[in-house]
Amino acid sequence: MPHESHPAATIRRLWPTDMDAYRAHLKRLDPDSRHARFAGGVSDAYIDTYVDSSLRMDTLLYGAFHDGLMIGAGELRLLFGAWPPMAEAAFSVEHEWQDHGVGDALMARVVAAARNRGITRVAMLCLRQNERMRHLALKHHAAFATADGETEAQLPAASATPATFVEEAFGEAGGLFHHMLDWTRPKVA
Repeated sequence: MPHESHPAATIRRLWPTDMDAYRAHLKRLDPDSRHARFAGGVSDAYIDTYVDSSLRMDTLLYGAFHDGLMIGAGELRLLFGAWPPMAEAAFSVEHEWQDHGVGDALMARVVAAARNRGITRVAMLCLRQNERMRHLALKHHAAFATADGETEAQLPAASATPATFVEEAFGEAGGLFHHMLDWTRPKVA
């Protein structure tokens, strides 16, 4: 069964028109969540620069939306030239939505996208104290390596399957449908 939706959130690919929502989501992260996402404290100006440079050919961005508001994000950054093929992943979920399956749904979507692109290794940096991310990585069968106070979670290599292609295709179609619905709804000031 595809993981593109959570009972309270819709997971979909982000488009250029979503960058302001992505920026606002990252700026709404509480200090602990922001620190965990960026492996340190970062300013709003840093987030502006980060978001401005995030729409790249080597990056897939996914958002978790609730009632049109982005509440979480997942990023898969392909590392071109690496052999075997690999990528880095990063996730953020706003505090009030943590521990409700949003991060799990984002990770499942990012892992399916990686598998469909022949990525054999997905690495995530986790701060030692980031228990939520460590738990989530373990749930997805990651192996851990620790050095210099940082833990790298390595998701196991897996090939694409018909199910992962279906998961991504339905997620893309459903995400586009939800995006169009959100776009046509009147905005409340």
